[in-house]
Amino acid sequence: MCRRMARALAHRGPDDQGVWTDRECGVALGHRRLSILDLSPAGHQPMRSPRDRFVIAFNGEIYNHLSIRRELQTAQLAPPWLGHSDTETLLAAIEAWGLRGALERSVGMFAFALWDREERCLTLARDRCGEKPLYYGRQGTAFLFASELKALYLHPAFHGQLSRGALALYLRHNYVPDPYCIYDDIRKLPAGTYVEIDAHGNAGDVTAYWSALAAIEASQAAPFRGEPAAAAEELERILGDAIAGQMVADVPLGAFLSGGVDSSLIVALMQARSARAVRTFTIGFAEAAYDESRYARAVAAHLRTEHTELIVSPAQALAVIPRLPAMYDEPFADSSQIPTALICQLARSHVTVCLSGDAGDEVFGGYTRYVLAGRIWNTIGHIPKPLRRMAERLVGTLSPDDWDRRFQAVAPLLPRHWRQARLGDRLHKAGDLLTADTRAEVYRALVSHWSRPGSICAGAEEPRSRLMELMDNCRLRHFEEAMMFWDLMTYLPGDILVKVDRAAMAVSLETRVPMLDHRVIEFAWRLPLDMRLRNRQGKWLLRQLLYRHVPRELIDRPKMGFGVPIDAWLRGPLRDWAETLLSEARLRSEGIFEPLPVRQRWREHVEGKRNWAYLLWDVLMFQAWHESQMTDGRRGLPAARAA
Repeated sequence: MCRRMARALAHRGPDDQGVWTDRECGVALGHRRLSILDLSPAGHQPMRSPRDRFVIAFNGEIYNHLSIRRELQTAQLAPPWLGHSDTETLLAAIEAWGLRGALERSVGMFAFALWDREERCLTLARDRCGEKPLYYGRQGTAFLFASELKALYLHPAFHGQLSRGALALYLRHNYVPDPYCIYDDIRKLPAGTYVEIDAHGNAGDVTAYWSALAAIEASQAAPFRGEPAAAAEELERILGDAIAGQMVADVPLGAFLSGGVDSSLIVALMQARSARAVRTFTIGFAEAAYDESRYARAVAAHLRTEHTELIVSPAQALAVIPRLPAMYDEPFADSSQIPTALICQLARSHVTVCLSGDAGDEVFGGYTRYVLAGRIWNTIGHIPKPLRRMAERLVGTLSPDDWDRRFQAVAPLLPRHWRQARLGDRLHKAGDLLTADTRAEVYRALVSHWSRPGSICAGAEEPRSRLMELMDNCRLRHFEEAMMFWDLMTYLPGDILVKVDRAAMAVSLETRVPMLDHRVIEFAWRLPLDMRLRNRQGKWLLRQLLYRHVPRELIDRPKMGFGVPIDAWLRGPLRDWAETLLSEARLRSEGIFEPLPVRQRWREHVEGKRNWAYLLWDVLMFQAWHESQMTDGRRGLPAARAA
């Protein structure tokens, strides 16, 4: 059974496979290996520790494992090494310093299961920022865990009961945030934590070995007091060291390059540390509004990388959509999953490992909302609440279409910046913010998709999320910093890292994120806010460092993001597909979504009255996922059943 479950993850590890069992204790560990370090049989897993106490199934990389080996040798704690894999290093570190001591010394991305043969205890652990996934939970008499849900489906005890609470959270955020999972009784282990499970399958409390908030507070207690030039020097040293560590591989390596600040800086620092041209990859689109390939091409030419680009047709992009439910396992509705899958596929045809510029926005303040939310709160925060409620009711007296008609009638009399399409939509969105009592409520409104998930999900009660707990307990003084912290803890691991990990591992590509080295994060939080956000522009210090390597004129332009024209596709080539998934008869028979509000938004979108692309994509990705589960159920896998 364990081997069959591991086989479902062959895409994550096509190079080797292994199973280890302790029949007396009823424990089995399965592993699929993507060989990156030590391609020899010495890297085979599951792996036993030098003294035979521990057995591990490890997914990921420990970038500083060679320095850990040196530390073990200096302390005369090193065993006779059998190979040069980071897994062997980690096991030796656990035997020498204990689990927590080894975790605190490790710099990397990982998820692993560790069986202690003496204590008869299983430990599951995850890296500091949540780059690698780990699902776990009790199903009947079995305790199950895996990197992806598709492995759990194959166990006969898995029952697949749909969690309506998790569905409500998904509709708000467009992903299911940890520790929740779309299935009842299954959890996602939060980043920077571990959990111990006894021999009877009982899980203890989740324990944090690294706290982002504690690290941030410690960094702010020792602020960087140098000039910007000195800060740029220090950032280049710290980020450069992280990149050098992540460039170590026994297989071909490259980098994603969009031509934006983050990816351009990563590639520039890689090239400065490489004796040969770095392999870089980008995709472009025929639609100019979504195409950054020309910027990436210019940066690649300046840095003299070995550049590969692919201009994707709409047909190629649309062909990805049927693969998304199996790729992501849970409902996941960040539409940039489509270009992400395409660029991973392109890169994998040339390399096995790719570095990315992800996390620059969360760590160095790059999102537009960091500026926008502050301006909104500073404006409405001083207006008495009764007046704001009156304004909200006034806005709600007319539909967005009615407001648009009135604006069109007086458009010649309005300032130019007011003459924009669909101002009614903007007014209604602003109305949702008017009654916010706190800065946290402003942020939550800005990051919410369906602001009232219970209105479309029958019988769903939205549980208290980790974001709510973080907002309640946030002690950071600046609103902008609070938002960066909330994004680091929720949006980054729940959306950005999930999007990249699943798309990359679907084609057996390992991705690495230098900005998430905890030393980079801690340095960023030592900086004064105006070295991250200055003159309403984010990532200020990253830009100053990048200008040392790439001309300013190649970089300075409005942020584009990494998207596709979902709104137009839903009115065009995806219309029939969407209509099938959103048909009123289907919605009623399934009993998961309320047909009326969904059909209303679908009708308004198709007719061009409103742009409901994001909200509709949430529903469509759930429907496509649910359909795939029902299909799998007919093949013998458990279907998602409404609770």
